[in-house]
Amino acid sequence: MSGEAWAGVAVAGVTATYALVSRRLASTPVSSAMVFVGCGVLLGPAVLDVIDLQGDAGQLRTLLEAALALVLFTDAMTVRRRDLRSGGFLTGRLLGIGLPLSIGAGWLLAWPLLPGLSAWELALVGAVLAPTDAALGKSAMTSPRVPALVRQGLNVESGLNDGMVLPFFVLFLAGIPDTSAAQEGVAGVFWRALVVSTVLGVLVGACGGRLLGTARARGWVAGEWDQLFVPAVAAIAYGLGVVVDGSGFIAAWVGGFAFGGALRRFRPAGPRERPDGTAGFTDHLGGLLASVSLLVWTN
Repeated sequence: MSGEAWAGVAVAGVTATYALVSRRLASTPVSSAMVFVGCGVLLGPAVLDVIDLQGDAGQLRTLLEAALALVLFTDAMTVRRRDLRSGGFLTGRLLGIGLPLSIGAGWLLAWPLLPGLSAWELALVGAVLAPTDAALGKSAMTSPRVPALVRQGLNVESGLNDGMVLPFFVLFLAGIPDTSAAQEGVAGVFWRALVVSTVLGVLVGACGGRLLGTARARGWVAGEWDQLFVPAVAAIAYGLGVVVDGSGFIAAWVGGFAFGGALRRFRPAGPRERPDGTAGFTDHLGGLLASVSLLVWTN
C-alpha cells in the first residue's frame, strides 16, 4: 500500500475515533484542535512517520484554503447586526479596538524575539497571531460560570476576527519585498484585494441569498440541495476573488455577510441561526476540513 493510502487511512481513522468520543470530550478542556494537532505530531515523521506531506505542498494548500474559505463564509453569514450592538457594543469594541491593539502588541513582542525580520514582516506576525482560534478558548465560551453576555461577545468576535484581520494581512504582505503582493504594491493590493474582492463578495452573496430565498418560497429547492447550495456560493465567491487576482478569502467572508442578510429577508426575524440551520452542512464541513488541516499541517 502506498504512503498516500496509509496517510488517508490514518486521517480517516483519527476523524472516526474523535467522532465516537466527541460528546464526551466536549465537557472537558480537551478540544478538537488539541486532539488533531497531537495526532498529527504522533503520526508525523518525528514519531511514527505515517504521514509525510512535505512533497505534497499543493494538496495541503488546497485543503487549508478550502477549510478557511468555508469557515469564513459560515461564520459571517450567521452574524446579525444586532449581535454587534449587544452588551454595549462589546463585540464591536473587541473587534474595533481590541483586535488592532492585539496586532500592535504582537508586532512589539515579535521585535525582540525575531530580530532578523523587517518591520513589515514583524507586523505580519502580529496579524497572524491576533485572531486567536476559538477552539483554544472553547472552555471559557461554554462555561456557565462565565457571564452570558461575555460568552456571547466572545463567540461573535471569534467568528469575525479572522475576516477582520485579512485587510491588515494583505496590506502588510504587500510591504514585504519578493512576495506576490509586493509586485503590485500597496495601492494595487488595496484595489484588487480589498475593493474588487469586497464588491464581488457582496454581489455573489446577495444574489445567492435572494435566489435561495426565492426558491424556498416557491418550493423549488429540495432539503438536501438547500444545504449544498451554501458551500457552492462560498466557492463561487472565493473563486471569483482569486480570478481577479484579489483575495478569495475576503470575497468569501464578505459574501457570507451578504448571503445571510439577503436570506433572512425571506423569513420572520428569529434567534441567530445555529449550525443546524441553513449553514449546517457547510459549517460542519468547514470544521472537519479545519480539523484535518491541523492534523496534516504539523507535518
